[in-house]
Amino acid sequence: ALVRSVAPFDAAPLHLGDSAALAESDPVLIVNYGGRSDVTLAYVVSRRSFTGNWEYLLDRAIFTSPPTLNWSGAALIGKDGSLLGVGSLILRDATATDPHLPGNMFVPVELLTPILPDLVKSGRRAGPARPWLGVAADEIQGRLLVTRVSPEGPADQAGVHVGDIILGVGGDAVHSQEEFYRKVWGRGAAGSEIPLRVLQDSDVRELKVPSIDRLDYFRQKPTL
Repeated sequence: ALVRSVAPFDAAPLHLGDSAALAESDPVLIVNYGGRSDVTLAYVVSRRSFTGNWEYLLDRAIFTSPPTLNWSGAALIGKDGSLLGVGSLILRDATATDPHLPGNMFVPVELLTPILPDLVKSGRRAGPARPWLGVAADEIQGRLLVTRVSPEGPADQAGVHVGDIILGVGGDAVHSQEEFYRKVWGRGAAGSEIPLRVLQDSDVRELKVPSIDRLDYFRQKPTL
């Protein structure tokens, strides 16, 4: 989200840096709402993909360590004083390999730069939206287990249930969140029909999910 202040700030904005050039072992500063008194020195420990069960995927998220507890919305500052990322999560496995170190995940500003004019103008990215199903699936022993279905969302209306195992998208098998999202998003824009193969109890079912724009589901409904 892009936030517009209702009153002017007596401060200069940070310059958006080149987060794509950020590499492992680079030092960074994590600055949150506490200001100068709450600044953490950290190091980049990984640049890799990140998936969340809310139909979320970043190709090159920024992982840092040691962790800071005040991570939400924190600014990731580079050596030149530029903004490189925005705090998103705290994790137990910021590193990709052993030893697994705790740390934080930051969304890189390289994702913001190309869409910033659209956000300033209309509040959202221009162009077709990705298809959204309204299903949360966790990776468990090489399977995708449905742990939540958004009420009255596309997956719910198509017959997907909590406890189902997602086996494939169309004729393609999926075993991870990343495979699942890429197969779904590869079927077209929001509004595309997404064919899912799911295991419900002991039955394999072929379901057709009419995807929608995520914002259409979460947009506040008018009240009387």
